[in-house]
Amino acid sequence: MAESDELPEAPDVAREVFTGEAWSRARAFAEILAGPGVVRGLLGPREVPRIWDRHLLNCAVVAEAVPEGAHLVDIGSGAGLPGLVLAIVRPDVTVTLLEPLLRRTTFLEECVIELKLANVEVVRGRAEELAGKRVFDVASARAVAPLDRLLAWSLPLLREGGQLLAMKGERAAEELDAAEQQLRAYEVRSAELVTVGRGKVDPPATLVRVVAGRAPVRNAQGARRRRKR
Repeated sequence: MAESDELPEAPDVAREVFTGEAWSRARAFAEILAGPGVVRGLLGPREVPRIWDRHLLNCAVVAEAVPEGAHLVDIGSGAGLPGLVLAIVRPDVTVTLLEPLLRRTTFLEECVIELKLANVEVVRGRAEELAGKRVFDVASARAVAPLDRLLAWSLPLLREGGQLLAMKGERAAEELDAAEQQLRAYEVRSAELVTVGRGKVDPPATLVRVVAGRAPVRNAQGARRRRKR
């Protein structure tokens, strides 16, 4: 993949966040995003000057909330944000990049090969299609959908006690309040705002963290019913 001359120098904090082999992979991914990522429409050209602070670092700090050795599914992975970044910074985490569009999955597969990431798989499909077939410890998502819809997509993919980590920014509290009815319906264990990346990104990143309760049982007609306790 060709490099881009428009990419700014990485800030000093990037070396603190991306350590060891992660540093060279992060730099290579930045070049991919600034070059082929823009050419193929996965990232807007105006985002190139902000690749490090707004994209790579902002996604990398989400790793602070990811448990050690987790199996993570990145819903609507797009250009690999945050899923590929989390795989780079956390080699202990197994990452599934879930994306329905062929041109994006092709890009992601090329990135995985280019970056030599052994802890990543790319799956073309929608969350609804994977429900009942795979179970994960963590689901991540960035700018995919409002929280109420994201809950419907992500919670069926999580084990009991698994976590949804949704990057929501300044509207996080508003979306959390708006999803109160759905949160009750899914009988989640908890739902809260979490701040990550203090001292690394400005402003720090805000996540909505939802801890899944028991998966609903479906009857013969496919209707949801509450599991007996």
